[in-house]
Amino acid sequence: MRVPSLVSIGFFRPHLKLCLDALLHPTVERSLLSEKMTHAIVLGSLTAATIIGGLIESRNHRQRLAKIPMRIHVNGTRGKSSVARLIAAGLRATITTCCKTTGTLPRMILPDGREYPVFRPAKANVIEQVRIVRTAVESQAQALVIECMALRPRLQWLCEEKLVRATHAVITNCRADHLDVMGPEEEHVAWALAGMIPIGQKLFTAERRHLGILQQACDDRDCELIPITLEEVQAITTADLDPFPYLEHAENVALALKICADLGVDRETALKGMWAATPDPGAMTAHHMDFFGRKINFVNGFAANDPESTERIWNMALERYPHVQKRIAIFNCRADRADRSRQLAQAINEWQPADFYLLTGTGTWLFARFAVKAGIDPMKLIYAENQGADQIFETCIANAGDSALIMGMANIGGPGLDIVRYFSNRSKFEAFK
Repeated sequence: MRVPSLVSIGFFRPHLKLCLDALLHPTVERSLLSEKMTHAIVLGSLTAATIIGGLIESRNHRQRLAKIPMRIHVNGTRGKSSVARLIAAGLRATITTCCKTTGTLPRMILPDGREYPVFRPAKANVIEQVRIVRTAVESQAQALVIECMALRPRLQWLCEEKLVRATHAVITNCRADHLDVMGPEEEHVAWALAGMIPIGQKLFTAERRHLGILQQACDDRDCELIPITLEEVQAITTADLDPFPYLEHAENVALALKICADLGVDRETALKGMWAATPDPGAMTAHHMDFFGRKINFVNGFAANDPESTERIWNMALERYPHVQKRIAIFNCRADRADRSRQLAQAINEWQPADFYLLTGTGTWLFARFAVKAGIDPMKLIYAENQGADQIFETCIANAGDSALIMGMANIGGPGLDIVRYFSNRSKFEAFK
């Protein structure tokens, strides 16, 4: 790789002019010239050291990647963390595997299944993947399952080509989410996600609507596209799903099993590993409590963000609890996810109705505005912006009647996880089937 000289890219040009001025104008103070030249030398040295250090680190990172023969890069709109955990759990029985997820809580999962939080001194940054690869090498991992952190299209390829260089890529699905970054339409999301497709390797996907886009990207990069068929999803039986202590989707299991099989792990071994694995904190779970005679059923659906996924699990919850007196939908809003709030608010009037829509988090006014405009009765809206989990709990109980279904959705970040913990710590866990 040719590195341009510091002079050619302009680092020293202002200081070269200073030297010429000193020769043409001897009255220039020598001390001032010396001070500025010293600054120029220091700046140039630091810049050169930074460039050289970056090249060395890039080389070292490539060498570390080469020590991990199986690298599975997981991307998609919904289910990334779940699929990453499933793949890693399926591989662990026979292959030394590390896994890193960036779902509800960023986690590094070691080959023995132990987890620890990923330390972030500031906001999430894709460069943290370098630390993850280093840890995997130190753990002597043969396989690394790593969730893609990038949202912006220009970062999708950077994460793949410079940080992961996958042998197996995964795109769970391409749905209408993060449209402010990857949109404006769902097909643009598919094109953005396709940016992480590796050259000359394999891409596994459960996506069906936008297979044409993924195929074009794969053809461009000489990558084999391996879609999960409807028949393979239907082959996931109740007996395969029942042992999970939470609701796991057949598409996710079928996708993970396909990758495990490609890496040499048989179906039975992989499934047993998946059943025993710790779920993501945002996994869909149900909790039941008898609160002073009131029958309260809480469902954690916060990890579903797009309208399609959220409506699906809302309908599942309604089918599970058909005879409750009240139905309360908690929407945890985020001011930095305004597009997501707008999408959900515009869609909910077409769903099976709730008795109350409790709005918490930040930027709830935007959700309320679009919901009312879409036809939701404003008297059904309960405003709980920036309220703590204890206050939200009491508000829900006050509106629950004798029995209620309370379901959280939209965002697990902010108060979402606190709400889940508050309800779960006061209730009995129920497997959501």
